[in-house]
Amino acid sequence: MTGPTRERPRLYLITPPQIDDVPAFVDLFKAAIEGGDIASLQIRLKQDGEIDLAATRAVAQAVKPLCNVNHIALFINDSPQLARALEADGVHLGAGDMDIGEARELVGEDIIIGATCKNSRHQALIAGEAGADYVAFGAFYPTETKADTVQAEPETLTWCQMFLTMPCVAIGGITVANAKPLLDAGADFLAVSSGVWDHSDGPAAAVAMFNRLIEEAQF
Repeated sequence: MTGPTRERPRLYLITPPQIDDVPAFVDLFKAAIEGGDIASLQIRLKQDGEIDLAATRAVAQAVKPLCNVNHIALFINDSPQLARALEADGVHLGAGDMDIGEARELVGEDIIIGATCKNSRHQALIAGEAGADYVAFGAFYPTETKADTVQAEPETLTWCQMFLTMPCVAIGGITVANAKPLLDAGADFLAVSSGVWDHSDGPAAAVAMFNRLIEEAQF
């Protein structure tokens, strides 16, 4: 059960884990935008567990104009320094990344900070107290993007709606076929990667389908 003041959930896109052809990805992103409402795009490009700074910078610079004109928040994964340098809208910190307070000192008050909490309600409380602007729980479903993640339960999203004032993001293996229980449980944002980019009907169709699910959700 979620509160009566809950805002309409939205879609939070995450890039594929590797992008070899930046112009081709820009075309994919353009197609996704044509499909409907997208709240944000997180650039998450890693090699051997470490952020690929050059690739992240290249993709961010390529997609930033599209994000600006379509009012899509641009997030950088892991690196507050790069988020600040690129004038991104936010940075997403993993469970083992920089301390939230330290990140806030680096990026200032205007950049959004998101925090991975996996399946830990306690970690979400700590993140909130430290100044995070949103928390992300997951993986809810099997995912190839993050092999070292843990299983999260939809009830955690309901708990978030009841006890936290900041938004909660559901992440991990989310597709059009399995997203509804997470929306009904209380997800404010659905973080999706392959569920959009690898959809058999293309990213525009996937984004349209996700938005239809959101419109039908009990929020």
